[in-house]
Amino acid sequence: MNVTRAKGAAMRRIHVGNALSAFGLGFTVPYLYVYVAQVRGLGAMTAGMVLAVFAVAALIVLPFAGRAIVRRGPLPVLVAALVTAAVGALSLGLAASATAVLASAAAVGAGQAVMQPALATMIVDCSTAETRSRAFATQFFLQNLGLGVGGLIGGHLVDTTRVSSFTLLFAIEAVMFLVLVVVMVTVRVPHAPGFGDAPRASAKGSWKELLGNRAMVQLCVLGFVLFFACYGQFESGLSAYGVEAAGISTSALGTALAANTAMIVIAQFAVLRFVERRKRSRVIAAVGLIWAVAWAVAGFAGLGQVSQTMATAAFVSTYALFGLGEAMLSPTVAPLVADLAPSGLAGQYNSAFALVKQLALAVGPAVGGPMGASLHGPYVVTFLLFSLGITVLGLRLGRRLTAVQDQPWAARNRVVARGGAAPEPVAADV
Repeated sequence: MNVTRAKGAAMRRIHVGNALSAFGLGFTVPYLYVYVAQVRGLGAMTAGMVLAVFAVAALIVLPFAGRAIVRRGPLPVLVAALVTAAVGALSLGLAASATAVLASAAAVGAGQAVMQPALATMIVDCSTAETRSRAFATQFFLQNLGLGVGGLIGGHLVDTTRVSSFTLLFAIEAVMFLVLVVVMVTVRVPHAPGFGDAPRASAKGSWKELLGNRAMVQLCVLGFVLFFACYGQFESGLSAYGVEAAGISTSALGTALAANTAMIVIAQFAVLRFVERRKRSRVIAAVGLIWAVAWAVAGFAGLGQVSQTMATAAFVSTYALFGLGEAMLSPTVAPLVADLAPSGLAGQYNSAFALVKQLALAVGPAVGGPMGASLHGPYVVTFLLFSLGITVLGLRLGRRLTAVQDQPWAARNRVVARGGAAPEPVAADV
């Protein structure tokens, strides 16, 4: 009982910290391009390079983050990432030259990238098979709520004629990272298997073992397609398509993004009970179908002969449908990564999946941006097919998963019905 209470207390602190970090990010993320290109007068090319530096920094540090989490534990790695991100954010608010801006962006990008697997590993350590889906759903809910509230407040504080207003935003972001440090160092994570507890072969060749886990490899391929076809299009290809093909105004684009966040906040816990009781592979497959419908609606908005009002409503609906799919994925994919990881290697697996995510987020805008702006029909058809590919990949993944990994709720109930204790999921020997 004491262990359960300790895990619950630790989880609450993790969720508070997660909300604070998202709140801080919300202050700056929507305004980064305007800040670099216009307020600092460094031009569109430098602003674009800043976004690229975020991705490159993440791709560089994530292969090492997993091993560090396994060796040192998630908390020290998380604290180091938060301090790095805080220093980078404050420097970014003060930077006046392109070199200083790019260096600061690299620090923020590296810190933010490492935070993801470190926090995910702490959630795994502080949850059980029974509570893990709800824990990750809560994390995703708080992230979106924090980003939305932070962006809303930041929008009222920012003034493009005053550099000091942007410096204030980045200072707030840095403070939120440091507050998260204070919150996290007070977390008492119950003992979880560490590097020394893992088998020797796994310790020496964890990357090789991960690549030998065919279910995890398939999940990484699926994850790449998920992030490439959805998240990688939000602020690049899909927005460009909306403006160029559907004639969407910037205010309507903001409404569409708000609809996405609102759908996540409203639907997250409404769909949780439904999702928890279904096979994870089939939930992922269903998301692919929902997103295919979303792309079809986007096609109607930009390619159909409809009024501007209808086009705007359809475009906003596209973002809302994406939000519904995201709400279904948050309690599904992250817990599955944890359940596929051998004992002591959750950090390695979380970092590998985060690496795949970052790669997709780097490639997605590069491919989707030009297509969305000029090749309207091919753009919609391409990503509609990618969404259907998610359905196919999800069903194929289900063949690689054990009953416990694919449907832990049903497996637990079968054990309890026979009078046994519900087991923790273990990785399949694949």
